[in-house]
Amino acid sequence: MIVKEEETNLTVPAAPRIKDMDADDTPRERAEKHGCAALSVPDLWALILRTGTVGNPITALCRDLMRANDGKLTRLERRTRRELLQIKGLGKLKVIQIEAVMELIRRYNREEAEANPVIKGSEAIFRVMRPHLGHLDHEEVWALIMNRRNEVVKLYQVSKGGIASSVFDVKLIVKEALLENAACIALCHNHPSGNLQPSPQDDQITRRCKEACQLMDLRLLDHLIITADNTRYYSYFDNGRL
Repeated sequence: MIVKEEETNLTVPAAPRIKDMDADDTPRERAEKHGCAALSVPDLWALILRTGTVGNPITALCRDLMRANDGKLTRLERRTRRELLQIKGLGKLKVIQIEAVMELIRRYNREEAEANPVIKGSEAIFRVMRPHLGHLDHEEVWALIMNRRNEVVKLYQVSKGGIASSVFDVKLIVKEALLENAACIALCHNHPSGNLQPSPQDDQITRRCKEACQLMDLRLLDHLIITADNTRYYSYFDNGRL
């Protein structure tokens, strides 16, 4: 006689959600009571990403996310999609959500600098250019083209390179400046390695650009090197090298 096995219905537990947590532990409840400014960065991510995975609540997942980036949004900003997918609990959808938030941050920062900013020193150049360059994993060179009032009339991407270098053509910069009837320019490029010290190639670029500007009655105001650090940069002018 064949004995038929009993069929069983196994229900896979759903991924933990914020609304299933104790009210005192939910970022949403604390945001409602005290405002989002009272939340930690992992809690803010938990509000955005909403659901965790089986055995890994969303709040724990978001703590792991920030721990994997030393608690810094500047480090998270530079992560590639492949690197983010290696963090336990992050699937493609959550990674795309994270990328979308970081892109919103960058666009917000650019909006603040869009209304023809006036460049009065190296800090102003840094504020304008960091949203464009600070998060990149490859090197780019940009020129800020300005009128006689030192207002930025155009941001021009001179070149885009690899992890350690970028091809540079000073003729393209001078051409763009003349087309805009500019009076002065400033250079800015990034070091993905995090090292702020200029290389011999950086010195050569600066010298060549300064000489070309002098020939065409333009001024080279500065050349900045920036990294993912949102507080520090290297200025050729501030260091007495222009």
